[in-house]
Amino acid sequence: MFTKRMLICVIAGALLGIVCIVGAQLRTGFEHEAPYLFAFWFNRLLLGIVIGLAAFKLSTIQTLGRGALLGLMVSFAFYSSTGFQDVIGFIAGIIYGVIIEYAALKLDKKTA
Repeated sequence: MFTKRMLICVIAGALLGIVCIVGAQLRTGFEHEAPYLFAFWFNRLLLGIVIGLAAFKLSTIQTLGRGALLGLMVSFAFYSSTGFQDVIGFIAGIIYGVIIEYAALKLDKKTA
């Protein structure tokens, strides 16, 4: 089911994926090729989808913690598949999980 929460999370994940691509390119001097950048963006989109699916109600602190945990798990999949090369990108995924959860919490009034 595609809910308002899911839409918010998917859009936030897609936008944060663009931020990740820009950040990765700036950090490496524009060395990454398109398949790597797409995978990085897709990882953030996937993070939004996973968080969007976790729609059960929790307290605000628990919700943000869930975002951090899901961010850690989804980001670790990409981080480990790239040979543990981008620690900043991995940590950003944890933070982005919290940001996506916060956006969903604030913008989807029925789950707040």
